[in-house]
Amino acid sequence: MLYGYAMLQIVKQLFGNTLAASDGGHIGHIKDVYFDDAAWAVRYLVVDTGSWIPGRLVLISPHAFGSVIEGGKALSVNLTKEQIENSPSIESHKPVSRQYEEEYYRYYGWPSYWNGGGLWGMSAFPGALWDAGALAVVPPPEPFTPEPSTQTEDAHLRSAKSVLNYALEASDGLAGHVTDFAMDDKSWVIRQIAGETGHLFAGKKFLVATGEVERISYEEFKIVVRLTQEQIQQSPADSL
Repeated sequence: MLYGYAMLQIVKQLFGNTLAASDGGHIGHIKDVYFDDAAWAVRYLVVDTGSWIPGRLVLISPHAFGSVIEGGKALSVNLTKEQIENSPSIESHKPVSRQYEEEYYRYYGWPSYWNGGGLWGMSAFPGALWDAGALAVVPPPEPFTPEPSTQTEDAHLRSAKSVLNYALEASDGLAGHVTDFAMDDKSWVIRQIAGETGHLFAGKKFLVATGEVERISYEEFKIVVRLTQEQIQQSPADSL
């Protein structure tokens, strides 16, 4: 598969989109996104299968997509309905364990992202063996060490929906709250955090690069960045 130049995809715009299997028919709609809070890569889309398989949630890896940018509201996946129906199921109230991920990747025969040293294991993009001569590498943001967790599961996988509305704390105090994320549609890396300043700067919108994140506190529901309030206030909001 040939990868061209990347574009930024607004994560919240994915929510509610329907997914179509390769052999026809809708398989459900996107309910959430699980991202890796160390590499800022989106690892899974959480799909509610709706009336097709009532009460079922399934994970769809970016390996199943060519691109997340398509016309309309339906996204195609390179999986059949039977493959998805027989895939390992998840429970929405439980975190995703590495044991589950190993079973999941074995089932689909995809290379695991945690082996190989690259963002997606042996490659920079999901679903492709990256050709070093085809495209320059865009490195992920510098990883930080998340706060210790009492969970025995994989503490790096987090729900994007659960982090929306987290406080955004600058180096000199509260700067606003998180409203959305913008991700690279080729590597599936979240590049920017969209936010709004609230009462402090009369509701000004802003964008902060994920490389500026110092830590995420899930206990205090906040993201701490290395920028000052003034730097955040002056950051461009683009179209978000």
